[in-house]
Amino acid sequence: KSTIWQQENLRLTEEILEKFRLQIVSEICQCVEVLILDILKSMLLELASSFANRFATKGYGIFESGDERLPINDRDLENRHKIDEICRSLMLNDDDLQRVMNELLKAMEKGLNRKTAPQAAVKMLPSFVRAVPNGTEIGNFLALDLGGTNFRVLLIKLNKRNADMAGTIFRVPESIMRGTGEGLFDHIAECMARFMEEKDIKQTGKLPLGFTFSFPCRQEGLTCAKLINWTKGFSASNVEDKDVVTLLREACQRRKDIDIDVVAVLNDTVGTLMACAFKENTCQIGVIVGTGSNACYMEKIANCDKIKDLHLEEDGMPDEMIINTEWGAFGDDGALEFVRTCFDREVDEKTINPGKQLFEKMISGMYMGEIVRVILARLARQNLLFNGDYEAISKPHSFPTKYVSEVEKEILEDEERNFAKTMQILEEIGTEQVSVADCINVAYVCSLVSTRAAYLCAAGIATLLNRMQKPYVTVGVDGSVYRFHPTFPHLLDEKIKQLVDKNLKYQLMLSEDGSGRGAALVAAVATRIRNKSCSQTSTN
Repeated sequence: KSTIWQQENLRLTEEILEKFRLQIVSEICQCVEVLILDILKSMLLELASSFANRFATKGYGIFESGDERLPINDRDLENRHKIDEICRSLMLNDDDLQRVMNELLKAMEKGLNRKTAPQAAVKMLPSFVRAVPNGTEIGNFLALDLGGTNFRVLLIKLNKRNADMAGTIFRVPESIMRGTGEGLFDHIAECMARFMEEKDIKQTGKLPLGFTFSFPCRQEGLTCAKLINWTKGFSASNVEDKDVVTLLREACQRRKDIDIDVVAVLNDTVGTLMACAFKENTCQIGVIVGTGSNACYMEKIANCDKIKDLHLEEDGMPDEMIINTEWGAFGDDGALEFVRTCFDREVDEKTINPGKQLFEKMISGMYMGEIVRVILARLARQNLLFNGDYEAISKPHSFPTKYVSEVEKEILEDEERNFAKTMQILEEIGTEQVSVADCINVAYVCSLVSTRAAYLCAAGIATLLNRMQKPYVTVGVDGSVYRFHPTFPHLLDEKIKQLVDKNLKYQLMLSEDGSGRGAALVAAVATRIRNKSCSQTSTN
């Protein structure tokens, strides 16, 4: 009996222990479930507070994960998920960018071939600039730099490798941008006259001038460039298909108080390349990312089928020439439809040149802010921003590109996360009900658009580097987006590293004084070569 009792007692004890075990396991499971939910929520919070494009450079997150100062609730998380879905088309991976590079290379080759060039979207225009400064240039040179809503007049005093520069920035009013060609060039001549008077410029003989004209031109020589079409908001009449050097000379002659000799006309990217080559002789590429976007690079003359009839390979000059790609028009033939979004199309449709300059419209400062605004307006209309208040953000051009830079700069620098600047911007444009979550999402959209712009630009530069196949190349870069956007230069550099052939090395160099110095340097080089040629002719 004692044995039976012991066995029964053991059985009951085991049953009791089993119940305890089951209860403990159940409680543990509940705890684990709560823990997992907490982890998942923490992960969602981290995602919600990160401004990284999910395909972007690692480490581009803005907020620390789990930052308790961010009052993100379930509704905010749900909104972020919807915003992610709406904005997904802005996120480009390396496969997308590789396809962009392949399409750009095909477009470049089409533009260089004489048979296909007339139909090419990327025009690949010869600059007729084949030499860079050699350090012997001496004298005073004027530069005129027209490429956007501002233009500059500069005086550069060269003494071999030393250069002193003084310049003045002038505005081009919208009424003049869209008026007559004669009115535009008269305005330029008037500003030049004011500059020369203010600087007390007196010259025995005509003063050599380099003219940076940053619009698509058919260049027929160093001093002859016919405008193909206006871009960047310009539409002045009676200029297209005209030689802009002739128009400038005629405007100066009408005044009778300006004595200049236009010795070279060039694109701003060529000027940027030349300005950087003055400091670093490995500079072989010039890029502009500002109001518009474009690039130029040194190409073998033997590869320029469209100018073979000129027999430039036989003239004793260098066997390369700077080619102005005019890559802003890349995609005008449909080659970029696979990366263009509904937001790009909406912005494009309301420009003065719909269907034109499509690559430029995805990356340049003239359009970046408007793309962001169009996205924000759509999110507000879907009640994902500003508590559904979409009226203010729906006003065209109410969110300029400078706001994109300011919003992203605040995210990088504001440790308190109070979004004072972002809220101020949104209040200035008339948006009233702004929450912290709204500020987070506005900055998120800004980062997506600017990151995409940097990646597309990187794909373009990597295409040029891979085509040139030179072991080390300096890339001269200028433009307001590159200069003032807080993350664009870093994103651009990092993505080029990922896309360029591994056997090639490069560096990016900021053009500290823009394309103005480059224009004067082209004028100086042209004057040096012309004087040398005249000297040789006299000797003979």
